[in-house]
Amino acid sequence: MKKLCYITLMGWMLTFSNQLMAQCSLCTKTAQQLGEGPAKGLNNGILMLALTPLVIIGFLAFRWWKSNQEA
Repeated sequence: MKKLCYITLMGWMLTFSNQLMAQCSLCTKTAQQLGEGPAKGLNNGILMLALTPLVIIGFLAFRWWKSNQEA
């Protein structure tokens, strides 16, 4: 059941990731001046830069949890 919930959550996040806004106020003003196309690219770049450390932290937390669960 946990795997199903996890898969559902990940699918939902990937489906709606293009609607997320990941910009600070300064980046938002810059993106508004660039136009819609480059603004979407800037937003996607910010999301990708934020995703990398979160995936690494999640992987390390999972490994730590699994090693403590077996002991």
